[in-house]
Amino acid sequence: MVIATASTPFSLSTSLVFTRRRNSKRFSVTASLSPEVSPLLRAAHHTVDKYVKSGMIIGLGSGEASDMAIRYLGQQLRSGSLQNVVGVPMSARSASEAAKSGIPLEYFRDGFQIDFAFHDADAVEENTLIAVIGRRRSSQEDDYILKQKSIVKAADEAVFMIKEEQYKAGLEGSIPVLVQSLNWLAIAEEIDDLYLGDAEVWRRASVENAGPLGGDFPIVTSDGHNILDVIFTTPIPSLADVATSLDKIDGVVDHGLIIKTRCTVVIAEETEVRSVTLQTSAVEGGV
Repeated sequence: MVIATASTPFSLSTSLVFTRRRNSKRFSVTASLSPEVSPLLRAAHHTVDKYVKSGMIIGLGSGEASDMAIRYLGQQLRSGSLQNVVGVPMSARSASEAAKSGIPLEYFRDGFQIDFAFHDADAVEENTLIAVIGRRRSSQEDDYILKQKSIVKAADEAVFMIKEEQYKAGLEGSIPVLVQSLNWLAIAEEIDDLYLGDAEVWRRASVENAGPLGGDFPIVTSDGHNILDVIFTTPIPSLADVATSLDKIDGVVDHGLIIKTRCTVVIAEETEVRSVTLQTSAVEGGV
């Protein structure tokens, strides 16, 4: 089984591939690469080389690693290594990168068939591979949490690209929650009561230093929703439990937790790329 192929911007310095079975997850490690190469660049190239095939419809994620993967996908299309690939952008940022890279685009709609999707995750819970998306990167990304989640969930298979420190158990930090704007305060108070002592709830604002209520300029998405950042100050025992509890609250539209069975996490380490895959079938070792 080939884990990664050499690509023009960097060269292989060793050849090392292995897999092992552990708790229904598959682990694989690519060959070590030149230390001058960005770890996220290696992860991006690995994702395209291993998972993208000619003729696929690809969900194009948003973020630093996704930008690199989109540019590399464009190079592969221009060189003829890949053909007839269509991209479905998850944000204006990914649409712009794809257009500059010459990738043909379609826009997502309900029932759209997507073969594969890649995306930057803000964090991934070890063992479950539940991903957190939608933490504040820039105000331009605030309006795309629902679209990003919808495209990832619609894909037959998905990859989240992350740095090594973003993959662990007992995650902390924020989880974005989209809520109905008319009764946002009552919803925020209910969430605050639910996680009393473990989390703070802030309404996301379009300006900095607006305070926990979002000031005079709260984010309102194109669908008319506010975004609450539920900021956990202690390790979260289970993201699945958090997702279940949020789903039960009246007025919560959705949140930035993605639970997907056919999912792989590509982890950018300093000198190699490691992947972890949830699966139900037996794994064959590779050399």
